[in-house]
Amino acid sequence: MEWFTEPGYWLARLVFQRALAVVYLVAFLSAALQFRALIGERGMLPVPRFLARVPWRRAPTLFQLRYSDGLFAAVAWTGVLLSAALLGGVDGLLPLWAAMLLWAVPWVLYLSIVNVGQTWYSFGWESLLLEVGFLAVFLGNDEVGPPVLALFLLRWVLFRVEFGAGLIKMRGDRCWRDLTCLYYHHETQPMPGPLSWFFHRLPRPLHRVEVAANHVTQLVVPFLLFTPQPVASGAAALMALTQLWLILSGNFAWLNWLTVALALSAIDWTPLAGAPPAFAGTPVWYVVLVVGVTALVAVRSYRPVRNLLSRRQIMNTSFDPLHLVNSYGAFGSISRIRTEVVVEGTTEPVPSAAGAAWREYGFKGKPGELRRLSRQFAPYHLRLDWLMWFAGLSPAYARPWFGPFLERLLENDRDTLRLLRHNPFPDAPPTYVRARLYRYRFTTWRELRDTGAWWHRTYVREFWPPTRLDTPAAHRR
Repeated sequence: MEWFTEPGYWLARLVFQRALAVVYLVAFLSAALQFRALIGERGMLPVPRFLARVPWRRAPTLFQLRYSDGLFAAVAWTGVLLSAALLGGVDGLLPLWAAMLLWAVPWVLYLSIVNVGQTWYSFGWESLLLEVGFLAVFLGNDEVGPPVLALFLLRWVLFRVEFGAGLIKMRGDRCWRDLTCLYYHHETQPMPGPLSWFFHRLPRPLHRVEVAANHVTQLVVPFLLFTPQPVASGAAALMALTQLWLILSGNFAWLNWLTVALALSAIDWTPLAGAPPAFAGTPVWYVVLVVGVTALVAVRSYRPVRNLLSRRQIMNTSFDPLHLVNSYGAFGSISRIRTEVVVEGTTEPVPSAAGAAWREYGFKGKPGELRRLSRQFAPYHLRLDWLMWFAGLSPAYARPWFGPFLERLLENDRDTLRLLRHNPFPDAPPTYVRARLYRYRFTTWRELRDTGAWWHRTYVREFWPPTRLDTPAAHRR
């Protein structure tokens, strides 16, 4: 079945599979290390409470059968081990059917996590990982040549990621159309990286060139993925370079990394790879399975395509609970100012007393301390830090989990404090906690030289009034 495989793409498949294994590993590690405080039995948004009101058809997950923190930890750490095995190439040592099962297990495990993750797992890269992870099951291993249809489906995902992001920008904020969005984006993005200050301080004409180049990469180049080589490889390489630029400028979990992996799968590596290895004949059952999956994706693509063509395009949406074919996009609108929620505590018996000493909690990723340069965390995902950015934009968005978060600070809850960089009350919990809203901006070159501060902040208003723990753990009952 020569039409079914493309042996020359064996290295592209190998590179993609190993890159996907790395992303899986990071995703499962992120889940294992953060879930107890976020969605555990005593978490801010407990899984058992969620499952009590959400049926299986809306959230298919292994945890519908039973949930415990121990079981969740077992699922997450099993995912870590399987990802490490896939990264090490274990799938290449197995028969084709066993390799496919090995790739299917982390998909099932991560689907189970995402479908109970609630707000903490509402990001587009969760659906992207699940969609790509599902397709990876059908890429085969060293026994067979890479299936043409599976390679095409990966390009179809890459096309929707890039083209969807381009369309949502052009239909959304005016600054994308007048090429000025990068005047603000590097400063106001959810989690700046260590180079974001420098990106923000680039000359404005260069920012306009960046936006124009982004439009070309997202609105024109994706169509070239479906042209003959070497044009398709050139288009994919350009997309990968653009994503690397984004990786340098901020922290977007594994969104950019997974997009790079998709782009690498579309590159013809034959000049570097040389002659492909000798593959065995392709089993009929495998052909039938891949053709069936392709037909399934084609049918499921109807709603995402309709969404792409709609003037009311929505981004980062799953149209089925299995996250098989999704819509993508990012930054349809850009914030012009950055507002940050700063959380503080005090041991004073009367918080309103004159001279009451309030001490600030430190977060790992989000801006806080003015002299602290942002760190690089991506592809690791700091979920609390990301939602703190959304809290600054919309207090209503944060209401379900922000109160429980403060209550855990009043208890010096160990799992919650592990999500933070600095706890100002290591010996005993505070009497009161509060949250205040500040406007943050990057300092100028002169301010940086004079003060050593990367950020400047101005008080805006109270975000959450001083709160004490009158009835411990009341909200969990």
